[in-house]
Amino acid sequence: MDANDVAQFLRSNPQFFDQHPQLLESIVVPHPHGGRAIPLTERQMVSLREKVRLLEVKLGELLRFGEDNDAIAEKVHRLSLALMGAKDFAASAHALTFHLREDLAVPHVALRIWGKTLPEGSLEGSPVDDGLRDRVETLGAPQCGAAAGSPFATLFGEAQEHIRSIALIPLG
Repeated sequence: MDANDVAQFLRSNPQFFDQHPQLLESIVVPHPHGGRAIPLTERQMVSLREKVRLLEVKLGELLRFGEDNDAIAEKVHRLSLALMGAKDFAASAHALTFHLREDLAVPHVALRIWGKTLPEGSLEGSPVDDGLRDRVETLGAPQCGAAAGSPFATLFGEAQEHIRSIALIPLG
């Protein structure tokens, strides 16, 4: 019989120490943080304290994630309200770029629209290469990736050299 067999026996027979309580009093295990021996119950307390400490760390991490998610949800809510309250295209485009930059910390935003009549001189209505338009129209879903080598980096004009990644969201 080896240690694994004993461990398996104790797992299979949880009532064993109820039937033999005198054994609990005589079992002495080494202290995890020193060489002296301690009673089994004290060793269990040390183990439970360590588990509690780890759970507190995990709980703190989950709370931080929750707070971060709440903050992001609030920012997206503000963006949604601004878009719904926009009176015209210019106000919508301004709300979108403003909230992406200021609230969501997206440093460079490029919005291009084709096939619609836009106000004269709007950046959003700037010409887009036919090849690029064809690629966007066949995407069908948002795309994310590195900007290096992406033909879509040209949409950012002079800021293109500062772009490291691109999130492209084609709207039908």
